[in-house]
Amino acid sequence: MNFINKLKDIFSIEELKNKILLTIGLIAVYRFMASVPLPGIDPLQLSALKESTSDGLLGLLNAFTGGAFSRASIMALGIMPYISASIVVQLMGIAVPYLQKLQKDGESGRKKITQITRWLTIGITLVQAPTYITAIKTQFGLGPEAFLVSGATFWVSSIIILTAGTVFAMWLGERITDKGVGNGISLLITVGIIARFPSAFLQEFVSKTTNAGAGGLMMILIEIIVWFVVILLSVLLVTAVRKIAVQYARRTVAGSVQNVAGSRDYIPLKLNAAGVMPIIFAQAIMFLPLTLGQKFPALVSLTDHNGWQYNVIFALLIIIFSYFYTAITIPTNKMADDLKRSGGFIPGVRPGKDTADMLDGVLSRITFPGSLFLAGLAILPAVVSKFGVQQSWAMFYGGTSLIIMVGVAIDTLQQINSYLLNRHYDGLMKGGNSKRKSNK
Repeated sequence: MNFINKLKDIFSIEELKNKILLTIGLIAVYRFMASVPLPGIDPLQLSALKESTSDGLLGLLNAFTGGAFSRASIMALGIMPYISASIVVQLMGIAVPYLQKLQKDGESGRKKITQITRWLTIGITLVQAPTYITAIKTQFGLGPEAFLVSGATFWVSSIIILTAGTVFAMWLGERITDKGVGNGISLLITVGIIARFPSAFLQEFVSKTTNAGAGGLMMILIEIIVWFVVILLSVLLVTAVRKIAVQYARRTVAGSVQNVAGSRDYIPLKLNAAGVMPIIFAQAIMFLPLTLGQKFPALVSLTDHNGWQYNVIFALLIIIFSYFYTAITIPTNKMADDLKRSGGFIPGVRPGKDTADMLDGVLSRITFPGSLFLAGLAILPAVVSKFGVQQSWAMFYGGTSLIIMVGVAIDTLQQINSYLLNRHYDGLMKGGNSKRKSNK
């Protein structure tokens, strides 16, 4: 009943209801577009492409695009070029003075950085699109009968359409973020991952129940229990915070001469302040060996995402990006200045620079175990696959897919909950005003 009442509360708020419906509608458009094949390709001849992208890095990329990669869809590159462009812009923001200035210019600077990211996304897509077309024509076993059109016409049209598909996916993600609920880019990735969940579990179920010695239903039950434990650990990682006590000085209530005693509050510093972004960034970097493997044979070993070389580098990248993304998203100097202006201070710490240094030190210390935990969960699929878990199901057994789903789900639910709390707060304020009026 509580769940039903909560749904009633959600849909009783007109603005929130419209945001949710808009989000669902845009996601539905994205899923529909992901099933539309490129013009000039026979969709009935794509079985070889689906087999080639069933596991490994290609399987993960296929999951991020919701199967569009294996369908030779107009959305085959998905939102990954945008993620790559975001990584490049943020990395350049450390060294390029112009981008550093834009980061300090507030909303106007953010808009310019967004525009730069969009143009860079187009440039990256124009490079990746020919690579994808070359791969499906030469590496994935598609015969000549799969291509209804050949020559320059097919190449030019496919590159333009793939680029347009990525730009459209980027636009959908931004519209969800601005007008809908949740982070649009992360939601598009999450929906693509969830779309493969039923078939992955069914494949694991059939494998365990039909093969002798595979464990049968008991093994499925054990896997489900451990899977829920991993989900619980992921939720704890996303929600864990370190509370820094804050003391506020005595201050006068507006409209009266009454002094209010200093109150205590706290600053919540998340154990995993960077969220799912370190995994997304690290995964985008790890797609590079797949692209460069032909020209640089030494990188071929990094294309096996169950291999120890891949997972060691993947874990290190997650740790590095955790520190990097935390540093650029949590400005401790600004937090210290805002705290000082509001009359607050951390007991035993001088306001200003000392407070900023203290917050930075605490953040660095809690980010380390958080990044290790995040990296451990990210490489868990490679571990469970060694125990006979099917590759398609292992992808959900921890790892990138599960952490992204948990993080995005919590973030979206928190946004919905904030709307409910704000509506409740407004209602109390109106009630209080009405009561005061009635007493006059």
